[in-house]
Amino acid sequence: MPDSRPRPPDDHAADASNSPESTALTLRGARLTDGRIVDVRLGGSRIEAVGTAGSLPASGARIDLRGHLLLPAPAEPHAHSDTALTADEAVTGTPGPASQLPEDVQRRATEAALLQLGHGATALRSHVRIGDVQGLAALEAVLQARRSLRGLADLTAVAVPRLLTGIAGADGLAMLRDAVKMGAGAVGGCPDLDPDPTGYAEAVLEIAAEHGCPVDLHTDSDDPVRLARLATMAGGLRQEVALGPCAGLSRLPGEAAGRAADQLAAGRVTVICLPQGGCCGSERRGTAPVRLLRAAGVRVAAGSGALRDLANPVGRGDPLEAAFLLASQSGLSAGQAYEAVSAEARRAMGLPEVRIEAGFPAELLAVRGERLSGVLSLAYSRIVVHRGRVVARTSAVREYCDSETGGGAGLPRQGRADSGPGGGA
Repeated sequence: MPDSRPRPPDDHAADASNSPESTALTLRGARLTDGRIVDVRLGGSRIEAVGTAGSLPASGARIDLRGHLLLPAPAEPHAHSDTALTADEAVTGTPGPASQLPEDVQRRATEAALLQLGHGATALRSHVRIGDVQGLAALEAVLQARRSLRGLADLTAVAVPRLLTGIAGADGLAMLRDAVKMGAGAVGGCPDLDPDPTGYAEAVLEIAAEHGCPVDLHTDSDDPVRLARLATMAGGLRQEVALGPCAGLSRLPGEAAGRAADQLAAGRVTVICLPQGGCCGSERRGTAPVRLLRAAGVRVAAGSGALRDLANPVGRGDPLEAAFLLASQSGLSAGQAYEAVSAEARRAMGLPEVRIEAGFPAELLAVRGERLSGVLSLAYSRIVVHRGRVVARTSAVREYCDSETGGGAGLPRQGRADSGPGGGA
């Protein structure tokens, strides 16, 4: 991915250690989802001020965002950095499974994070497998990628052991504890793959309580009894508990699914659905019943899941596509769908809230367009702000030409500030 390598930040995005004048950045003429046209001044990693267009004096650099919709940046709550982009290696004819050498895992994890950053995700949570022959090597590689991405995006690793119960699970328990000490930001795993799924979940929750870290379990959630037990255990834990992708809830009878949703809400469990498809550990496809869960009071976030690995060779890792699918297939409004990949995703990851108001973190995404429904369907041109600095840009222009005359002067050129409703390209 030669077009996605880390680049030095723009001149206007100086390091936060410099003077306030040198780090100030003003975003001019941006449209908010309520229709207002505003200027937004950033200082350091925070929003300093929001005012009507032209009302804020700019002491530093300026970016013209006329024709763009300004949004809180999305976050990616369910990635798989250690396996990302491995489908590409299979296509090129590399014999056997994809390389698990630490340097190759680190390279793929970095490239995957940059790909998702370009889409707008300034924070990512990645499930990383530990144990078996590789031990903690993949986790260490992802943590190295996290360090190399500092200043561009925030990457958190979830340690995912294979087995945690019985004699075979003893090593997994020890390795999970070591993973937390090494720097894993959350503990998780796939209870469905363990001979004792309930025992697996209990072990993860126990280690989370020991170390004070959040829980993020990868489960299909197609067993109502097991799910009720898990929700009860989660309710007694001080740490945040998330489950995903929970597509099995959609296959339960309506009454059973409703009871399960009520139990998840009572246990304060967040469900992270994957509208773009399944991922490793999920043989069945489908999406969690988002409207049912929301109606029961369950917090629902949306992630991308597999990114061009064997589980989903065409995965895009695009949070706006996830929001588009929630709106087009799950019956959510555009605002609710975007909230699932932004506010709810950040909340599931334990990140501070982002609003386009003074004092909030400067984690922003500008997309060419006028309305949220339009940018969810045609979100090509994007500007990504992380900690008050522009860290990624994607530009696209669509032109229409008359094939018979070779002209086309009277046809629209999408990509300009005066492009039509929906923002064009």
